[in-house]
Amino acid sequence: MKRAKLVIGLLGIMLFLAACGNLNSSSMSSSGTNGSKGTQLTGQSTDSNYEGVIENGKYVTSKSRGVSNTQDAGNQLNLKSFEKGLLNVSQQEFSTNKYAFREGQILTKKVVSNWLARESKSNADGLNPKDNGSTSATKRNPIYLQQLEEQDYMIQKNNKLSLGGITIGLGINSVDYYKKTQYGATYETKISKAEAEKQGKAIANKVLMRLRQYDSLKNVPIVIALYRQASDDSLVGGNFFAYSVNKNGTTKVKSWEKLNQKSYVFPIADSQTSPNTNDTTSFDNFKNEVEDFFPNLSGVTAQAQYTNNQLDGMNVNITTQFYSQTEIISFTQFLQTAAQKYLPAKVPIDIQVSSTEGVQSFLSRSENGKKFTTHVFNSY
Repeated sequence: MKRAKLVIGLLGIMLFLAACGNLNSSSMSSSGTNGSKGTQLTGQSTDSNYEGVIENGKYVTSKSRGVSNTQDAGNQLNLKSFEKGLLNVSQQEFSTNKYAFREGQILTKKVVSNWLARESKSNADGLNPKDNGSTSATKRNPIYLQQLEEQDYMIQKNNKLSLGGITIGLGINSVDYYKKTQYGATYETKISKAEAEKQGKAIANKVLMRLRQYDSLKNVPIVIALYRQASDDSLVGGNFFAYSVNKNGTTKVKSWEKLNQKSYVFPIADSQTSPNTNDTTSFDNFKNEVEDFFPNLSGVTAQAQYTNNQLDGMNVNITTQFYSQTEIISFTQFLQTAAQKYLPAKVPIDIQVSSTEGVQSFLSRSENGKKFTTHVFNSY
């Protein structure tokens, strides 16, 4: 277990560094005179990635990261697709060539916790409805707002970074899980798409009005995006379904842009149809090729996201039963060739090979990339 955590941690660091690029390649200069003083940027590996903000030699972490309404078990895929999707929405308003990304610094953990809670006598700021006392699935007031995330977008003026705008993501439940007694069984209240949209837009107006009360947010564009959470038993995360760009000083959302996003699990189940049969065929051919070549596999699956029926990207997960380091190396080399041959082109694709011992190797190709880069983790 310790080794698995260590490997996953190393993988996370590798991905972060890959996304950040070389610090010295930053297009914005440091506002400090000493290498570890003042504000710097991480640099940019590709035009599709934002530069991150470093202050006094340390990456600026979110003041409220990880705050959400606790659900039993939960679907961790919601968090991953929420964060990635929110970045994609932000790029509609905040260009990666003009803005740098900073983790949320305006809303504190206490503020976000209060907003995510129910409205009550002790918490007038709660954005979820008051508890009406009912435990009936159809009569109780459910928790609508599950998570809230702030992203800050910085611009350079006079050799200093200043806030150019922010994005707020609101995660709205499709199912609210609850207990009638403290340690009792878990029940659920289902929330329709129409109700989720209605409640999400009402909450967005309250959030926008509150944000404008901060001096730093009075005259910057504020993007608010609505995300529909997937249920706990879903094999994929949820999707953003609408966003609004609110120009300087506005305190009420005037219009919404619809987003047509949907996630799929490959191989496609018999009860589903893919937006693109070519993608289905490509993955099936890749899966068959891999399983024919290496017998020690427990499964080859993928999660893919589509916007307006166009593939945005794919995360492939391969579970193995390998024990030999040479097997892992050979398998990774084979995957590099097979993925290049069969999987869809011109979209970002990540492939993770893992076993019960943890992550064994990782392959990645960026959007419009020509080849997959690989890394095999040592067994010691």
